[in-house]
Amino acid sequence: MTNKLNSVLYTGVTSDLVKRIWQHKEKQAKGFTHRYNVNKLVYYEIYDEIVTAIEREKQIKAGSRQKKLNLIEKENPEYTDLYNKITQV
Repeated sequence: MTNKLNSVLYTGVTSDLVKRIWQHKEKQAKGFTHRYNVNKLVYYEIYDEIVTAIEREKQIKAGSRQKKLNLIEKENPEYTDLYNKITQV
């Protein structure tokens, strides 16, 4: 996730992506995302097992900012908010 200016990056894991992004958009998720207005979904991955998802989250978080940007830009070079895409699934 990122903010309006695409200047802040946030990586997280959830079992309910639509609900969690809605919480960020509605400022119900206090903490980092609330403080930095992070409410735009620009990249996501889906896993069947939460353990696998958590391992991947840790891998992404351990990477450099540039690696995170590369992941986003490969799939979403315009940094389009993907929230509407996931709500239509």
